[in-house]
Amino acid sequence: MQPMDIEYLLGLQNFRQGAGSVFASFFEKMTFLGELNTVLVIMALIYWCVSKQTGTYLMMGWSGNRLVNGFLKVTACAYRPWIRDSRIVPHGNAMTTATGYSFPSGHTMNAVSVFGGGIVHGKVRIFSRVIFAVIVILVGFSRNFLGVHTPQDVVVGLACGLLVMWLTYKLMQWIEAHPEKDWVVTVVGVLIACAVAAYAALKPYPADYDAAGKLLVDGAKMANDTFKGCGYSIAFFVGWLLERRVIGFSTEISVSQKLTRAAIGVVGFYVFTTIVIPLIKGTVPGAAGAFLQGFIQVFYIAFLFPCCFKAFDRMSAQVPAGKGSVTN
Repeated sequence: MQPMDIEYLLGLQNFRQGAGSVFASFFEKMTFLGELNTVLVIMALIYWCVSKQTGTYLMMGWSGNRLVNGFLKVTACAYRPWIRDSRIVPHGNAMTTATGYSFPSGHTMNAVSVFGGGIVHGKVRIFSRVIFAVIVILVGFSRNFLGVHTPQDVVVGLACGLLVMWLTYKLMQWIEAHPEKDWVVTVVGVLIACAVAAYAALKPYPADYDAAGKLLVDGAKMANDTFKGCGYSIAFFVGWLLERRVIGFSTEISVSQKLTRAAIGVVGFYVFTTIVIPLIKGTVPGAAGAFLQGFIQVFYIAFLFPCCFKAFDRMSAQVPAGKGSVTN
């Protein structure tokens, strides 16, 4: 008798293949909302241009979720559905973003970090919370529908993600009451990330082979997602502390400034993503390369770009008013 989760995925697969491309296209769009770069850009725009406090909350919670996700993945070492059962055929290009071990779902936890963060946040209206909840559920279900995650991957990812965002919300309230303790939060965050990285590097991984004697899953490669997550987290906590102590930018600026900041920031992000990250991937192999890839992306968002636009704001403020300067 085959496992119930595989039966469930095969049922969805039969429906997907019989219904044509309509539903598959919709759920491809939903799963896009849980992809790494999508989530990073959304959080970055909120952090740079809308509300620095809300953006900080979302990125801090997301950083925690990346650590939890990475720790659980290398602990459970659950194989992807198509490895467990060759009858599972993921839709289209869904496998390209289905990296690392299967349990729990990283896309679901990414979506929970952004949209679930809105559910947890006390200042968000009920209507918006309902919309965010629908998005989170659809992103999670899309991972089942596309054949890249089991239902337990999604359910646990959802539960863990919401718990982390709630704890982060409480932590943010504590930081507001004790702003001088921000360094403690950074130190603890970095230490936890280092502990997760050490655990992933030192633990043994299962080595199962197919009938031809080929290794089914290379545990060392699967752990790269965890190392990347540790890079994300350390970059956020270090960048966040440096920004608070050195830069101190504000989102209380004009609409034109926000639009300019958003446009330049997103272009810079994609320069890092499409040029710098592939260079690192090609020159620094293994865990170190994965760590650096994650670190650079988030450090750019948390500190490097804010440092650039803060310097630009200061230069603009020094230009005489007759030159057309805009002061804050």
